[in-house]
Amino acid sequence: MNDSTSFPERTPKAVHIPVLLREVLQHLDLQPGLTVVDGTVGAGGHSSQILKRIGPTGRLIGLDRDPYMLGWAAKKLEAPNCQLVHASYAQMRSVLDDLGIERVDRILLDIGLSSDQLAADDRGFSYQASGPLDLRFDTTQGEPAWKWLQKTGLAELQEILDNYGEEPFARKIAERIVQQQPVKPIRTAQDLSEVVQSALPASISEHARRDPVIRVFQALRIAVNQELLQLETVLTGVLANCLAPGGIVVIISFHSLEDRQVKQAFREPAVWHNLTSKPVSATPQEQRANPRSRSAKLRSARKL
Repeated sequence: MNDSTSFPERTPKAVHIPVLLREVLQHLDLQPGLTVVDGTVGAGGHSSQILKRIGPTGRLIGLDRDPYMLGWAAKKLEAPNCQLVHASYAQMRSVLDDLGIERVDRILLDIGLSSDQLAADDRGFSYQASGPLDLRFDTTQGEPAWKWLQKTGLAELQEILDNYGEEPFARKIAERIVQQQPVKPIRTAQDLSEVVQSALPASISEHARRDPVIRVFQALRIAVNQELLQLETVLTGVLANCLAPGGIVVIISFHSLEDRQVKQAFREPAVWHNLTSKPVSATPQEQRANPRSRSAKLRSARKL
């Protein structure tokens, strides 16, 4: 963990549009003076509106695994009652302990990838990127995806593509990736895209061929960042341990596996009062304006 207001910057302006902003603010039920954690602060889109509603007597703690995202957030969230910390939301309890905070009133988690991360060519998040295949949210920890791929066997890779990408051609793609490594190691996002494309049947239309590529990148990103483990950690004790009784948590997920984990966690009657019997989706208008919102699912619960 690193608590600082000095973070690296990427571009003069972030391009990410916060998803389900109106719905997030509605479900958080914000009031002046509340203490709020945005566990995935990103470029500060949601948090900038949260700050307005909790006012100068409130307090916002913004966490993110990606130090570059914190660089953008620092420019947008310049307020004495806002503190940004380089940490995963799974480390929330430790962060609050370091800040001398026992419990908070609201928690927001927007799980997934931002448009700013996709736009960073040297991160490899986009299948259209020409830079190295990194895929890490936090480039100060772990190893890039291209290194991870070199030591991942066929069975494990197929399981990851199947489970995390829900990819129908998981076996064929995994075989081609493993076969390719001794010939020409995969080092860039473009390398991976080409290998995946080469594994697909010729009968797949040109338009449809990009979908398996997108799913493969998603699956590898989830694996490299241990995203489902991070989510499981925060759901199985961290949230309940950080929220005050009556406090509210709002979680936005973009993958069926993530949404399933959140749904199951909020069904624990001894801990949570589930505020969303069904997940909240983006309106047709938002989906047209921001296609990334199409797969977003919001769930919220109140701590008993």
